Amino acid sequence: MNKNQIKESIGRIPFTENRPILSVVIIELLLVAAMFIAGAYATIQELDYTAPVLIAFIPVSLVLIVCLTWKKSWKRYGFRPISHIPVQGWMYYLPLLLVLACIAFNGFRAFTLREALFFVFFTLMVGFVEETVYRGLILHILLRKKSAVTAVAISSLLFSVTHVLNLLSGQSIENTVVQLVYALLTGAALSLLILKNKNIIPLIAYHFIHNLLQFLGQDGRSVSVWDYVILGVLLLHCVWLIVSLKRDAAWKQPAGASKSWV
Repeated sequence: MNKNQIKESIGRIPFTENRPILSVVIIELLLVAAMFIAGAYATIQELDYTAPVLIAFIPVSLVLIVCLTWKKSWKRYGFRPISHIPVQGWMYYLPLLLVLACIAFNGFRAFTLREALFFVFFTLMVGFVEETVYRGLILHILLRKKSAVTAVAISSLLFSVTHVLNLLSGQSIENTVVQLVYALLTGAALSLLILKNKNIIPLIAYHFIHNLLQFLGQDGRSVSVWDYVILGVLLLHCVWLIVSLKRDAAWKQPAGASKSWV
């Protein structure tokens, strides 16, 4: 093969395969930039605290839907019927049910039907966007060239980093640290789950219910003992999934061998 043929061959390889790390960094920066711009606009206009996410995520969700449909790549990023999940695979979601129960134990505030319906839409959109970006696009891009360990670590770190913006909201250092660790462990657990069962639908459903319970929970509450229980559950969940993936020989696959996960 001569130089021209080599260049032509390289040119046909998608940018995400040639530069996986750079690709996910660009995706992360675009998402953070969208949130920053939306937040600045919402602050200037003195809009509701949910406005920045709405302003940023509505167009992002539309772009994702259009792109996935146009490229016929829904299945590639884990959008499969839940009937494809093996019966024994469902037991790996049980710790997530325990997490949801712990959140519910923190209690709920009074809310109207209109508020509840709004938060159903709001949290469902957030769950779809964040799972599609982090456990769909980013994890998939990394798995094409990197090991499962690297892919899970990077996607989870990026997911956690997006929550550092909460440092600007005036909350306590303890709240922020707990939230960052919470996001990191949640990102790791959900990434491991999609490696295990190859389906993003249960992850979106969990993300949606998790956020909905939090938004309908007590306003302005500080870190409680249940938050630390959740961190322990998530940590043990990650260990359990890693052990299971090692047993399935899906954890130490060489780079490029994980392409068939979707």
